[in-house]
Amino acid sequence: MLRLNELKLPLNHTEPELTEAILARLDIAPEMLLSFTVHKRSYDARKKANIILIYSLDVATTDDAGVLQRRKHDVHLMPSPDMEYKFVAHGVNTDGSQPRPVVIGMGPCGLFAALILAQMGLKPIVLERGKTVRERTKDTFGFWRKRVLNPESNVQFGEGGAGTFSDGKLYSQIKDPRYLGRKVLTEFVKAGAPEEIMYVSKPHIGTFRLVKMVEAMREEIVALGGEIRFEQRVTDFEIEEKDGVRQLRGLLLASGERIVTDHVVLAIGHSSRDTFQVLYERGVYIEAKPFSIGFRVEHPQSLIDTCRFGPNAGHPILGAADYKLVHHAKNGRAVYSFCMCPGGTVVAAASEPGRVVTNGMSQYSRAERNANSAIVVSISPEDYPGHPLAGIEFQRRLEEKAFELGGGNYSAPGQLMGDFVAGKPSTEFGAVIPSYKPAVHLTDLATILPDYAVEALREAFPAFDKQVRGYFKHDAVLTGLETRTSSPIRIKRRDDDLQSLNTRGLFPAGEGAGYAGGILSAGVDGIKVAEAVALSMAAKK
Repeated sequence: MLRLNELKLPLNHTEPELTEAILARLDIAPEMLLSFTVHKRSYDARKKANIILIYSLDVATTDDAGVLQRRKHDVHLMPSPDMEYKFVAHGVNTDGSQPRPVVIGMGPCGLFAALILAQMGLKPIVLERGKTVRERTKDTFGFWRKRVLNPESNVQFGEGGAGTFSDGKLYSQIKDPRYLGRKVLTEFVKAGAPEEIMYVSKPHIGTFRLVKMVEAMREEIVALGGEIRFEQRVTDFEIEEKDGVRQLRGLLLASGERIVTDHVVLAIGHSSRDTFQVLYERGVYIEAKPFSIGFRVEHPQSLIDTCRFGPNAGHPILGAADYKLVHHAKNGRAVYSFCMCPGGTVVAAASEPGRVVTNGMSQYSRAERNANSAIVVSISPEDYPGHPLAGIEFQRRLEEKAFELGGGNYSAPGQLMGDFVAGKPSTEFGAVIPSYKPAVHLTDLATILPDYAVEALREAFPAFDKQVRGYFKHDAVLTGLETRTSSPIRIKRRDDDLQSLNTRGLFPAGEGAGYAGGILSAGVDGIKVAEAVALSMAAKK
């Protein structure tokens, strides 16, 4: 097979035109072309009236070697790489000579760690503090409708993790020389995702489809001998120290049960603040890391579509338009868009009583009226000095302010973009109606964030209008507060075996440990850590 990159065609090309373009590019007769599949398809929308599709294709011919030799000067033609996933071990613990590995957390990282361990025959035990994905969905929707928060079952906690209530975006900028992202996408398709996620440039799934997929993956883990326990919160870590070496020996659960294990995948997500505290108290090495804070911003999706695609807005291949914005403010702060959700909604994502947190979510159709994105300001540990968990305290203070400013009943505080930039409270909505449930209470959002963040945001919103014409819209709605952009800590691990820097047997993984950001990168990190666990167990055999 040959990998043919950078093949460009008009947006409305036909299938025969694609075949003709392949023949022309390879300079071969029609009878030499055996087959082709689309590896990736993206688009160039810089010229809105003439949007170009860009293909990466895997092509089979009757003489691949000859074609490659004749076209050796084409830098975009090469042999197709081997992208099939290879297991690093199998059947390591079939005799039960070692305690079973344990995965804490069943978000994207924990789910893939458990799946890979199960596929290697290691029969993991998965501990999830929340409920099954369907029970969790009922609790979450109930919170949005009735303002009753379940701290153990919400947008942050439960089967599927925070990624379940999101746009289901499946793209990342991580380096992936082993094509582990391909393994993630392949498993998702096997579990019921649309096959197009394998080749579109910015694949997404949406919440409702993710629910069924997570259930299917859970069933496979169980069928392979894995054990999944819901509503099981880890309250302590048993660590033995001998000759200066710290070794994990077991876990204690809120139920009082003790689990003996010396291999634990710590995939707890970025909101497991109580677990972070326990780890810190037990001496596991943790350090503060940068994250970002800001608001969710809603515009009419039609405005974003027209701005990005012009006369081609609404084309089925293009779908609902997104955007990516960055502004470097005069005060040195970076302001950028994060987790952009075309045709979606802003959702209540609190996991602790008396605090308000927002997130964004879309269904597969991306058919809702508004586009939303977090617009956030970068902050660093210098902004919240103190011990390694000081960032959590910083987040909590902001979330408490948002709760109070929203009315103390889980309504979110909001403001019109024009009023925020002008420095005056908002009193009524314009044409843009916010999607956040249970409600948005108009106020002055500048009273929540630090002055440096307010200054940077007020500078950024008008500047973004140069990148997306119409973005600085007076009645666009800002909803606060976005604080969970990433984990405020990093549980550092060794580069060689991915175990905690100072605690053997503990494998920090995913977003909560500071090693991923989004569904795809979290899934990839789960695979890497599962492999490290398997290799560690094999070495002890």
